[in-house]
Amino acid sequence: MRRKIVAGNWKMNKNVIDAQQLMIQLLSYKNNTSTNCEVWIAPPSLYLMMAKDIFEKDEIGVFSQDMSEHESGAYTGEISADMLESIDATGSLIGHSERRQYHGETDAQCNKKIKLALDKGLIPVYCNGETLDQRKAGQHLEVVKSQTEEALFTLSAEEIRKVVIAYEPVWAIGTGETATPEQAQEIHAHIRNIIAAKYGQETADEVSILYGGSVKPDNAKEIFSQPDIDGGLIGGAALKLEDFSKIIEAFNS
Repeated sequence: MRRKIVAGNWKMNKNVIDAQQLMIQLLSYKNNTSTNCEVWIAPPSLYLMMAKDIFEKDEIGVFSQDMSEHESGAYTGEISADMLESIDATGSLIGHSERRQYHGETDAQCNKKIKLALDKGLIPVYCNGETLDQRKAGQHLEVVKSQTEEALFTLSAEEIRKVVIAYEPVWAIGTGETATPEQAQEIHAHIRNIIAAKYGQETADEVSILYGGSVKPDNAKEIFSQPDIDGGLIGGAALKLEDFSKIIEAFNS
């Protein structure tokens, strides 16, 4: 059975006091609520050690928002897989749409990062998805296929089972456009079929695929009910426990 996951990407938000407060609230909520999914957060890297201290029993997964494609060296501002392993982080987001947009990150780089993460026992959350122009041009299926193949297809079947994929329809984030649950399901099924064609259906059926297109409390249940959607990579709604908890509870109904 595929793992069900609700992961909160905090992006560049919250000062240290507010971050600590939300982590403590989230831990209390998790310890006092029966949930049917794993709960992960990706806070700013400055707060990763604090998160590990607060979630000392691994009740909540702690992820970096990015990691380096290099093992070590003169790469100012970078965080290595070895560093993340040394603090017992759960894993890292890789290839987030904002990293692609603002830092020119490529799928070739994502491939290197994914391999390094796996080598250190970290869970890579590989993000992909098409832009508005690509969607309007009818290129969305081919774009996602190309991204998936370039980033993942050097992995073994055993390795790809350890990867979590997060589909982000970039065209539906901050554009005024809205992706329907059916549109999300179409791409999720497409990604699973791409993996099945390379690695076999049994392997593809073990890969969790999250949806990262503005999941909110009022649409989470319908989105998560789709057969190939195994959870969500949550942005803004992860910054308030009231909203994040309602999304987590969408798996309970």
